[in-house]
Amino acid sequence: MKFRIAIIEDDRESAKLIQKYLERYAKENNEYFEYFMFQDGDEITSNYEAIYDILFMDIEMSRLDGMTASKKIRVFDKEVIIIFITNTPQYAIKGYEVDAMSYLLKPVPYFAFCQELSKSLEKINKRKDKYILLTTENGTVRLNTNNIYYIETMKHYLIIHSKSGVFTMKSPLKKMVEELEECPFYLCNSCFLVNLEEVTGVNGEFAIVNGAELKISRPRKKAFMEALANHFGGKL
Repeated sequence: MKFRIAIIEDDRESAKLIQKYLERYAKENNEYFEYFMFQDGDEITSNYEAIYDILFMDIEMSRLDGMTASKKIRVFDKEVIIIFITNTPQYAIKGYEVDAMSYLLKPVPYFAFCQELSKSLEKINKRKDKYILLTTENGTVRLNTNNIYYIETMKHYLIIHSKSGVFTMKSPLKKMVEELEECPFYLCNSCFLVNLEEVTGVNGEFAIVNGAELKISRPRKKAFMEALANHFGGKL
């Protein structure tokens, strides 16, 4: 498995040290890392893409500090693991504000680095949920499919109704159906792709999802009801 790791550090020597540690860890533990280097918080937050697994984030940077950068990143990416790198431990408590995994105190010793990296990789490997990337007008958002209520198509756009909010992106529904093929999603008509787990009832020709009534088309009703029954029946 390949892990994408970003190093956000304005001090070149500190950045090189983290990269050196990653290369050593990868060799010793038979892992594969892809590196991304940023010299300041404003570089990674500008057009941020939720493609990273771990961020090693320096806190004190000249243009945009690591804490502020992390707050901006959390708007689009709730899942990326953030490990702060700092000269002083006073920022540790503030790390909880952005759900940071931990922090490393400079100069970073290799043993402590390995401990935090191992915990991070273990957490990533334990994730069984599927995530999709949504390319919206406001940037790329990584979304857990379990948090999606349903997906609506309207004039070449997809409207994703989720527990994290409503997102809009330009894409055909067919492509999303293919991407969610292994997840418990089913078309109740040509306009709505429904997360079966979030169906709380069926009222005549309507599926009830998060309080919304979604029309079940006549041609799809039998198959939709069978898919719904099989989904919940498999959990009994």
